[in-house]
Amino acid sequence: MQTLPIYEFRRLALGLMPAGRAIRHAASARKSSRGGACLASIFAVACLMLSGCSPEAREARYLASGKKMMEKKDYTRALIQFNNAARVMPKDAEPHYQLALVYIARRDFRSAYSSLNKAVRLNSKHREAQLKLAELLAATPEKENVEQAQQKVQELLSTGENSAELLDILAVTEYRLGNLQDAEKHLQQAIAKFPKDLASAIGLAQVKKAQNDLAGAEDVLKKIAAQQPPSANAFLAVGRFYLSAGKPADAEAQFRRATEVDPKNGVALLSLAVLQARTGKADLAEQSYARLSALPEPQFRLYHASFLSARGKHTQAIAEAETLNRRYSDDRAVRSFLAQEYVRTQRSADAEKLLTAALARNSKDFEALLQRGAVYLVLGRNDDAEKDLTRALQFRRDSAEAHFVMAKLHQARHASANQRSELNEALRLRPDYLAPRIELAGTFIGSGSPQLALDLMNAREAQPYRNNLAFLVQRNWALLALKQYDEARKEVDRGLAVVRSPDLLLQDAYLKLGQKDYSAARASLTEALNRSPEDLRVLRLMVASYTSQKQPDGAARMLQEYARQHPKSAPVQHLLAEVLLATGRRAEARAALLAAKTADSRFTRADLTLAQLDAAEGHVGEAASTLSTILARNPQNVTAWLMLAGIDDLRGNRVAAIEGYKKILETEPANLPALNNLAYDLSETRDQQDEALKYAQKAAELAPETPSVEDTLGWVLYRKGLYGVAVPHLEKAADKDPTALHKCHLAMAYFKMGEQGLGEKNLAVAVKLNPNLPEIRAARQVMDEMKGGR
Repeated sequence: MQTLPIYEFRRLALGLMPAGRAIRHAASARKSSRGGACLASIFAVACLMLSGCSPEAREARYLASGKKMMEKKDYTRALIQFNNAARVMPKDAEPHYQLALVYIARRDFRSAYSSLNKAVRLNSKHREAQLKLAELLAATPEKENVEQAQQKVQELLSTGENSAELLDILAVTEYRLGNLQDAEKHLQQAIAKFPKDLASAIGLAQVKKAQNDLAGAEDVLKKIAAQQPPSANAFLAVGRFYLSAGKPADAEAQFRRATEVDPKNGVALLSLAVLQARTGKADLAEQSYARLSALPEPQFRLYHASFLSARGKHTQAIAEAETLNRRYSDDRAVRSFLAQEYVRTQRSADAEKLLTAALARNSKDFEALLQRGAVYLVLGRNDDAEKDLTRALQFRRDSAEAHFVMAKLHQARHASANQRSELNEALRLRPDYLAPRIELAGTFIGSGSPQLALDLMNAREAQPYRNNLAFLVQRNWALLALKQYDEARKEVDRGLAVVRSPDLLLQDAYLKLGQKDYSAARASLTEALNRSPEDLRVLRLMVASYTSQKQPDGAARMLQEYARQHPKSAPVQHLLAEVLLATGRRAEARAALLAAKTADSRFTRADLTLAQLDAAEGHVGEAASTLSTILARNPQNVTAWLMLAGIDDLRGNRVAAIEGYKKILETEPANLPALNNLAYDLSETRDQQDEALKYAQKAAELAPETPSVEDTLGWVLYRKGLYGVAVPHLEKAADKDPTALHKCHLAMAYFKMGEQGLGEKNLAVAVKLNPNLPEIRAARQVMDEMKGGR
């Protein structure tokens, strides 16, 4: 039997009230909350008048403050206040109950369960804690927990208490245990005793729907919607039923009736706007979102601006957010949205200015530190980003978001191990946090461990996101990497039936290419490009579709035509240059790179490729000048530093090259090319060979199977005279990547070991591959020395 989502019966009502509160729960919480707002205010005044506060007064003040934070959805500060209340009154159950409500809002159900258990232990008569504990247990997948919840509710009922809420939870447990008839009976009992209880009616409709009694479910909801006075929440319930039944027009009519009954019902307006957007009525949706954002509740302020942004109306979205930011200067959500819009529209300097001003007012503003750190990452200012993120984590070590952004910093520095560590920490703190789960799965796929990625996406905590597009796409990449093509095909088709996204179309084309259905693959790729014209992944796969058929000229022609159609796209022009370079058409590639620069004068990738092209053609001076210009613009561009150090190597300026590689490692200690090249350069100087070995071993730890790394480690050991230890590394490098250099190094090690035949054999291969390689002369000298020594 299909189970209902968490709190399905009663929680359906949660979404029907502003601020996400249950209809009954809001009232009962006001009646039952120990140390309520009125009492808290009296205690607060007393504390001001007296030289000291009693523990009860301090608790009341903390509870009142925590509840205010909860209303603002500032859960971190709410936790602090409720923990303070628990500390001053350790034997009172109420702070622990309030802590549980915060944990539930954060979807940290394990911590909520612990807090509720403590509340009940401290006060077994705390009704709300008992109810919430039963509700939590009823929502878990374990049968024994559901049975325990059922027992708790029955115990409460046995005391004579008989409320709709109790009967609803009892019905949930019965439903979860497969007793649909009992669930229906108790829900009908609740409706009979409490005829205006909407949650019970929704629960009964859900049970009837689960029994395929759609007419009965509809009838239950219609009856409660027909009651007087009319209830917006009842119309909402009917609308949601019609929506689930695939009747969007009927659902929209009900949502409209809800807004007519209560024009200030935020959830009704939101439901209407979302449905209008989904059914292609964007202009009507925009009007509904505007009405929604005009409501006084803070949680609705940004909906209209967010919708404008989603429609590509970024100028209007920014203007509205700027107005909101001036009006509500203390609303961090508004400021965060505005900063994100600035970054999205290449106005990172404005984002930095906005956040720096906030930090000038409050240097401990966690959100501003976190966001400015993210902005610095976009700007490539990794050192500045690290300062802000480190400071943010000093204030909130338990922030999953801060650990996630820190992972982004490590990703920018190519520190994969640190990146994974931070992503794992983010998930440990928030198992339901989707973004780090997707990123971590991506690192596993990229490092050749797709099974780990699939396990991560198949984890129980991830299942609520199974229909999320980003989740679906990443899981599909894991399936494709594992060559589980049948399941991937099924999942891609499932996604495409809902939305023709560029990511899914790309995966569709990938599968079709695997079946050599080139025309169908290109059709999918063309559709993806129509939806996302500058998606280089799509263009690269389109190129691959031609090269798979051994038509490199066809790929170049396709890209040239596409570049002509998109002359202002620097990424497209740059990709054309890469393809032309791969086919040896350097002059045309240079023209494409200059076109990229014309499209965007600050497009750094075009500068880097131009420098690479100049260096390959022997124009090292021009290449060095281009790289220096990049570094003047952004001193933290590691790729430019790496290329500049490589040019110093080409020029024979080993001292400058070593200095450059060390500079890179100051910022990125795990930068593999810098470690490898530095080790190689240091090995050429006798008194620096121990230092060279240290860097070579670090590189080998990071990439133990990389041929160039194995060759460098072997060469450093050779230079130290450790020929027997060097040979296995050099053999592995030459076997995996038999270049002239690798063969030459292996030949010299064989000569030193007295393996004359093997040495000559490998040297002959090196000469055949590249007779002009400088190291060949050195290898011949070693060969002659060893012959002379025999």
